[in-house]
Amino acid sequence: MKPAMETAAEENTEQSQEKKVITRPEMEIGRYHWMYKSSRPHQYHHVPALRGNISPLGNQGCFECCIKCLGGVPYASLVATILCFSGVALFCGCGHVALTGTVSILEQHFSTNTSDHALLSEVIQLMQYVIYGIASFFFLYGIILLAEGFYTTSAVKELHGEFKTTACGRCISGMFVFLTYVLGVAWLGVFGFSAVPVFMFYNIWSTCEVIKSLQTNMTASGDQICVDIRQYGIIPWNAVPGRACGPVLENICNTNEFYMSYHLFIVACAGAGATVMSLLIYMMATTYNYAVLKFKSREDCCTKF
Repeated sequence: MKPAMETAAEENTEQSQEKKVITRPEMEIGRYHWMYKSSRPHQYHHVPALRGNISPLGNQGCFECCIKCLGGVPYASLVATILCFSGVALFCGCGHVALTGTVSILEQHFSTNTSDHALLSEVIQLMQYVIYGIASFFFLYGIILLAEGFYTTSAVKELHGEFKTTACGRCISGMFVFLTYVLGVAWLGVFGFSAVPVFMFYNIWSTCEVIKSLQTNMTASGDQICVDIRQYGIIPWNAVPGRACGPVLENICNTNEFYMSYHLFIVACAGAGATVMSLLIYMMATTYNYAVLKFKSREDCCTKF
């Protein structure tokens, strides 16, 4: 009979063999060798990577890197940035020149006394300084939003490995969402305000067209057709002359200042509309990215626990 210690050792060995767990790869290898009795382990040799393509070892080539980089481009934010820069440039540049032309028209034809339109001149000069500030602010804000779009898009698509974000980054994204909403509402007001001078110049231009049509058809005289600028509230009621009638009004419409100011105000209004559209695109992009970042951060925290 064998000693008791040897018997116990043999029992422990049998139990350890019974408890041994066969992994999935080992099962696949065993099944492969069972199906192909003559198979032998393959010998793999290093193959150099091909230019511009992915190598057999999995190294990425130039083309794959470019595709990966293009996948991280925030196209919505890029389009919004281009539209924002274009709209702000049109609004600020054309609005500044159009305001200068408006002051010149008022001084020459509607308010010969400087004291009558002194307040209006100060307001227009203040608006021109505000235009400088708007242009500078939105140049920086557009670049910051574009950079934030690159950050959030890369984080959402997990282009640089495992998803990682911080509470500070999510707070910054939320702050940009709120600020973009506020600026969008403000620019809706600016867009409506920029339509007021377009309406005024259109009324003057349409009145001049009526005078021209009367002179062409020789049906009546246009001397009694007038435009009173004082009714718009931009100059006081005691301003002299305050209005223009007949041939004088027609001469005003034929001046270069009137023609340029009218069309520049139209372009400035269109620029304000383009800026509103860009801010709407920013709002949609930043809101979506913020929501995805918040959801994935919660999902990442749940997986840790």
